[in-house]
Amino acid sequence: QLVESGGGLVQPGGSLRLSCAASESIWGINAMGWYRQAPGKERELVADITGGGTTNYAASVKGRFGISRDFAKNTVYLQMNSLKPEDTAVYYCKADTVRGGYWGKGTPVTVAS
Repeated sequence: QLVESGGGLVQPGGSLRLSCAASESIWGINAMGWYRQAPGKERELVADITGGGTTNYAASVKGRFGISRDFAKNTVYLQMNSLKPEDTAVYYCKADTVRGGYWGKGTPVTVAS
């Protein structure tokens, strides 16, 4: 399983750090990433990171968010800075493996005064 943590309520301009840990039952992980889904909208890619460490970001978060990965712990992080109300969403972790993709259950992030 993938277990996300770190979501919550934050004021505009604030920061949060999300974590996603993959259990030992998930092996052969290639890329890991973060997606988000706001109310009434489709799920969208926020950022991902390959097994080689190459990162990719959505244009809306580039320069504000940073994705990193601890390969030894099978954990991926999302550092979110300068948060905006439009970043409010449920954030999901995804792991792409040789056996297919796995999703976490999501962690909510609310950016509001």
